[in-house]
Amino acid sequence: MKLSFEYGHGLLEANLPENTDVFIPGETIPDPPCIPEDQIEEKTLESIRNPIGMEPLTELAKKGSKVTIIFPDKVKGGEQATAHRKVSIKLILNELYSVGVEKKDILLICSIGLHRKNTDKEIRNILGDDIFHEFFYSNQIINHDSEDYEHLVDLGTTESGDPVIMNKYVYESDVAILIGHTQGNPYGGYSGGYKHCSTGITHWKSIASHHVPKVMHRKDFVPVSTNSLMRTKFDEIGEHMEKCMGKKFFCCDAVLDSKSRQIEIYSGYAKELQTISWQTANKRTFVPFAEKKYDVLVFGLPQSFHYGDGMGTNPIMMMQAISAQVIRHRRIMSDNCVIICSSTCNGYFHDEIWPYTREMYEMFQKDSMNILPDLNLYGQYFATNEEYIRKYRFANAFHPFHGFSMISSGHIAEKNTSAIYIVGAEMPGYARGMGLKTRATFEEALEDAKKKYVGNNPHILALPKAFKTAAVHLMMKDEMIEGNSSRHHM
Repeated sequence: MKLSFEYGHGLLEANLPENTDVFIPGETIPDPPCIPEDQIEEKTLESIRNPIGMEPLTELAKKGSKVTIIFPDKVKGGEQATAHRKVSIKLILNELYSVGVEKKDILLICSIGLHRKNTDKEIRNILGDDIFHEFFYSNQIINHDSEDYEHLVDLGTTESGDPVIMNKYVYESDVAILIGHTQGNPYGGYSGGYKHCSTGITHWKSIASHHVPKVMHRKDFVPVSTNSLMRTKFDEIGEHMEKCMGKKFFCCDAVLDSKSRQIEIYSGYAKELQTISWQTANKRTFVPFAEKKYDVLVFGLPQSFHYGDGMGTNPIMMMQAISAQVIRHRRIMSDNCVIICSSTCNGYFHDEIWPYTREMYEMFQKDSMNILPDLNLYGQYFATNEEYIRKYRFANAFHPFHGFSMISSGHIAEKNTSAIYIVGAEMPGYARGMGLKTRATFEEALEDAKKKYVGNNPHILALPKAFKTAAVHLMMKDEMIEGNSSRHHM
């Protein structure tokens, strides 16, 4: 069976056994139907006007109200003309204007968290020309800055002791609106809901309470679940914000399909909205597919995806990407499973957006650093490095602590596989420095895995387009989704 997998800016061909199974999100098993384009505005407005568990915006806001609209960065959701952010924000603005809210009292905040600040062009692509031109030139569109202490507020800790430091503009606004996406995420099951505010408008110390080994290396984190400690912490932080603000976030979350099109839209109180939106999202995201456990997973890393250009070549980011597949698909992996993954692995770290990962990589090669969590003791050192912080604030780089959530995630692949092979590396030493095996071709990697780990007749699952579509969480065919009372068959 000939298949092609992502590799750098192109594809790399593999000759795999004829009995290899193939899964492509949205194709192998279709997504639930999305809302027709000509009905998206109507369905979104219906949701906004009939929120779950709280009053509509026309009752929450009035003339003189200060309003913040918090929207996710380019990492989340689509950018098509009918994308959720573009449609929902336009309709929400109309609702606010209808009760006398003035344009000057509205602030749009890109909720980057520890991601790099989005450029003007990227924000224009996210919001569309009309909203961009209406608010950008009056300085009413900003990126959240988790190091701008003049515009952060310290809310103490949750009952679990997790620090909550949040965006001051949001805290002081009369109405705070979260535009979210209920889309499969290895960190806590789904984006949207309280995950949005607890990661997108906080500080590295808040994020360090959950994106760390003591949370991510627990049994409840892998395979992906909405019942993990991480998800609990998201909720606790979000609810603590609401308690301290004296108001609920008004959420407008869209359940998205593999092409980031809206399946359903839910608005209202996050605490009630999350579990309702997950019922629909589960049907797309937790896919009962496998009739057997797989001994080999095969996929490829493009050079540019998700977090940015170089994610498929930067060795720290490569490990996170591989681990994300393990977190999503652990239910269908055998205990001796091997991963075979193509990457040009050419030494391109993209130092401009990840200025600290080269230093992390070099530290990992020294001083008894045997597994990635050994690096975690340097988290605070990197998180307070003034030069890396300046690059985050003023040069469109990721925050240095973001690398430690990547490292925490990266170790999960090692914990849950017998071996990981990188195929086609141009500078294979970088992969070997991360504890990965290297081979020139998929065929050579598979032969070596057969001899050492999986035997002569392994069950193989190929995952083409693994990073080119909105991913799913694969399950055994008759498996029940945790926390649901019924099985979901497609």
